[in-house]
Amino acid sequence: MTRNGKHNGHRGDGHKTDTPDVSHIRNEEVGHERSDVSVQGVVVFCVVLGISIAIVSLGVWIMFRYFNAQEAKAPPPGPMTLSSSERLPPEPRLQAAPGFGATLEDGKRVNLEKNAPQAEYRVLREQWDKELRGELKDQSGNSISMPIDQAMRQVVSGNALPARAQTAPGKLQDYAISLPTAESSGRETLKRLQ
Repeated sequence: MTRNGKHNGHRGDGHKTDTPDVSHIRNEEVGHERSDVSVQGVVVFCVVLGISIAIVSLGVWIMFRYFNAQEAKAPPPGPMTLSSSERLPPEPRLQAAPGFGATLEDGKRVNLEKNAPQAEYRVLREQWDKELRGELKDQSGNSISMPIDQAMRQVVSGNALPARAQTAPGKLQDYAISLPTAESSGRETLKRLQ
């Protein structure tokens, strides 16, 4: 202990602590300046900013309601106006763009515009599943597929696959190709084997 009763940075066992007592040091040039920031000015600015945001938001909301009312009162388009499908660019269109879609095997058109790119695969996968289950039908309502189990039973039974027309015994099938001849300027053909 020192003369004034303070520890002076030492413990009672003679060991010095890590941080000495610096409470007696003062720097009069470095301190808090009360005139740097006006708290009242900051609060007034925040209040005025909040009120301004509310007024502008209310004005924009009123303006959009007015525009929607004007659009509802507008006359219908004239007879020469292009329809929405006529204004689209020709096929093929970009994936997920306006007018993008897929036509399925049954002739049904699926609209895929503004969908995720995976939507096209999901539609295709759904069509494949219908085909595997035998639910796929053409435009006239006739079934154009059958379940795999039923198709396998028909193949095993032996009469499921169509066969080629049989030729008479001893007669060879004609595999020649008819090609136009240069001498006749294409009016006559000549059969050649490939």
